Amino acid sequence: MAGKFVLKKTGKGKFIFKLVASNGQTILSSEVYESKDSALNGIKSVRRNAGKDANFELLAAKNRKPYFVLKASNKEVIGQGEMYASTRGAKKGIASVMANAAAARLEDLTGKE
Repeated sequence: MAGKFVLKKTGKGKFIFKLVASNGQTILSSEVYESKDSALNGIKSVRRNAGKDANFELLAAKNRKPYFVLKASNKEVIGQGEMYASTRGAKKGIASVMANAAAARLEDLTGKE
């Protein structure tokens, strides 16, 4: 079973999405979008850009925990991975995004909240 994009409305009426692996773990989170159309365009951008290793950047948080970001061709961040215990874990997260994003179905929860 492939992963899924989960699109939600925030309490303030804005929109976010997460890419969730088949095991239920969140592997990528979006920024906050003003409109649903903008969030859907963000999902399209993830699908388009997640297939290229060069679009991912490994970073370290202030607490030194590794995480990654996915960038579009214009170098803007379109998604961020969770914090990982190791660089190896972050690299597995990148591989999971690469494997899941293109075929991930969309679960639209915006009308249910």
